[in-house]
Amino acid sequence: MGQADINFYFDPICPFAWMTSKWIRIVQGGRDYTVDWRFISLRLINAHLDYDTHFPPEYEAQHKAGLRLLRVASAVREKHGRAAVGPLYAAFGARILETAPDESRAPGWQATPELAVAALTAAGLPPELADHLGDTSRDAEIQAESDEALSLTGRDVGTPIIHFEPPAGVAFFGPVISRLPAEDQAAELWDHVVGLASFPGFAELKRSLREQPQLPSFGVTAEQTGKVEDWHAGSRRQKK
Repeated sequence: MGQADINFYFDPICPFAWMTSKWIRIVQGGRDYTVDWRFISLRLINAHLDYDTHFPPEYEAQHKAGLRLLRVASAVREKHGRAAVGPLYAAFGARILETAPDESRAPGWQATPELAVAALTAAGLPPELADHLGDTSRDAEIQAESDEALSLTGRDVGTPIIHFEPPAGVAFFGPVISRLPAEDQAAELWDHVVGLASFPGFAELKRSLREQPQLPSFGVTAEQTGKVEDWHAGSRRQKK
């Protein structure tokens, strides 16, 4: 695979990264872009923080689940090539974020062996690659790729990070979207985002109020507007 048009850094459990990835796939189809789906681990980039004081109680288990799934994705990339990561990410998202909420599931359910096997199978990959969920030898690679992503934007961001026309092109965090644009709007929105981000003096346009994304995992349909929440610091951290 040559240099991609877009490098998209994702954590599999992040709902806003998933929503943005769905939009990017629409744009990709209309513009014939190539996308390299890369890794950024929320657990690793937040390793310096005390989860008990900075995040809601379930976040640490969820972030660990994302790291476990990225280990599987790392093994897939090594053994089956970079092109295999996109279908696997789609299979993860379909099982994690496109399913109805279930309060009986314990935090971290996103990275059970059963879910990983089902996603691998759906992506046409060997199910035994789920054995890499606990493969900590892959964490150095994931950390390096996470650091690479943050070197493009600065550290006070989350996921996704998009690098357009790398290595010299513009990189930015987000955009964070709660609604999926219609196909005839997707490319227009993309052009606006890249145009703004490409201005040399541009740094930030932000608000911390966000709608819950229109995803089944939040119980929000495409016909509904999600509850507005204040994601202060971009992650709903608990106020001290």
